This record gives sequence, C-alpha cells and structure tokens, in this order.
Amino acid sequence: MAVLDVESVSAFVLVADLGSFTKAAHALGTSQAAVSVKLKRLEDRLGYRLLERTPRKVRLSARGAGFLKPARHFIAAHEQALSGLERGPRRLAIGFSDQVAGPGLPGLLANLRAHDPALLMEVRIEGSAKLLEAYDRGLLDAVIARNSDGYREGALLLRERLGWFAAPTWDREEGLPLPLASLTVDCGIRGLATAALDAAGIAWTEVFIGGGTAAVGAAVSAGLGIAPIPYSMAPADTVEIGQAHGLPPLPDSDIILISAVGDPATRAALRTVAASFRGGEASRRGQG
Repeated sequence: MAVLDVESVSAFVLVADLGSFTKAAHALGTSQAAVSVKLKRLEDRLGYRLLERTPRKVRLSARGAGFLKPARHFIAAHEQALSGLERGPRRLAIGFSDQVAGPGLPGLLANLRAHDPALLMEVRIEGSAKLLEAYDRGLLDAVIARNSDGYREGALLLRERLGWFAAPTWDREEGLPLPLASLTVDCGIRGLATAALDAAGIAWTEVFIGGGTAAVGAAVSAGLGIAPIPYSMAPADTVEIGQAHGLPPLPDSDIILISAVGDPATRAALRTVAASFRGGEASRRGQG
C-alpha cells in the first residue's frame, strides 16, 4: 500500500485548483522546482500520472480528476487532527475590494476552506478606501485592495490595465460633458479617471454613482455612459473606447495585499489567496 505524505498531496491540490505550478509555489512559499519534485514523488507512489503538463497549461489527467476529491478529504482529515491540538479555532477577517472581488471569489474561498478547514473566515467586500480604514482600526487582519493613490505599502499581487469602457452602440455627443458611471466619490479609480479628464481639459458629468461594481457595469452596458474599469472586470458586452474618442490614457492599477497576520498556518492560507491573483498579469492587462 502506498503511503502518502500530506505535503505532496497539498501540492497536487494547489496545482489543480490554481492551474499553475508557479501559483502553487507562491502559495506554499517555495520554488516551482520543489513543487514539481513533490508531484513527481506523489505520482511515483500512486503509480500513475495526476497532471498533464504543457508549456502553457496544466490540467488533470483522468486519474488525477478521480484522485482530487479523496485528496481533499485527506488534507481535511490532517488539518482537523491538528486543530484538535490547538486551544481554539483560528480566525481570519479579510477584506476584498469590490473592484478586485470578481466572479472567481466564491471558488477561491471554497478552495481555501478545503485546504484549511480549521480556519474561520470573516469576509468583507467594500471599496478599497473603507477597507483600508477598517484595517487601520484593527477591524481586519488582511486586505486585498487597489493601491490607487500609490501611498500604501504592501505585497504587490497584480498590476492591471485600466480602460474607458462603453456599450458598443454608445457615441459621444459633441458639446456635452462626458457622461461617467462610477462608484462612490472616494473610489480610487474614479479619482484617477477624473484627474486625467481634468488635466486633459475634458468636461465630464456623473450620470450614475455607486451601487457596486456590477451595478456600474450594468449602467455602462445599458448605454447610460462610460466608465473607467479594469480590463479584468469589464462586462463582456462592452468595448474599450478611449483611443477612438481621444480620452486620456489611465495609469495601471496595483492590487496589493496588506496583512498583520502572525500565525504561520493563517499566513499560509493567505499565501494561497495571494497566489490566485499572482501570475495572471498578461491575461488581465488586456490588449494594447
């Protein structure tokens, strides 16, 4: 009977969940080569390949897909056994900017729960400014937010390109202020966009404010106005219209992780979250 070690199984599950040896290495705080060694050791013990590797993609083999669920149970049992030795549950209060928390967030949190079932998470989704204020007040242990003003120090997770997005049928009316849809007045991206318009001498007016990122996207899709949006968050039925309409270019937006977590196990959980953002710069920057 093959004897499995939890580190190799954890490496396999992370690669499967994150779709990348590089991201798994970030999550484990090790090198890509070390992750490959763990996977090779696990495959040797099981006697079959778990992953199919290509230069651009990592995917589960048929055997790997069948092993993934038992692997999760194996890790959960290990973590639950260890948690029985601790004095109490570990908690992580983490905030995600609403312009960072995309449709993949539920899956990310589910994977994190599977990796660390002893961790109790309190998730808060708001604008970056409010999250950073809550962090400064000690209400959050960690924040993943946009560093729009550039003043915050944190671990850089991703640098994204911003663009001016509108419905395909939208057309600018000559002589009228540019109609903007945006989040609240303290939104960092809104501040970057309006400052760029002011510097270019372009008059603007807000036709839609607040309601969250999804609501702003819906307003843009409906043709109410245009919005400064990260390429990764732009609705599929919108187009980038900045160059075509002579709008000023927008600076890139940094996504950072700020954390005051000291517990090693919780820090490892945060690395898993951070790894899901890292490594995707090219796909999230859009096309020139």
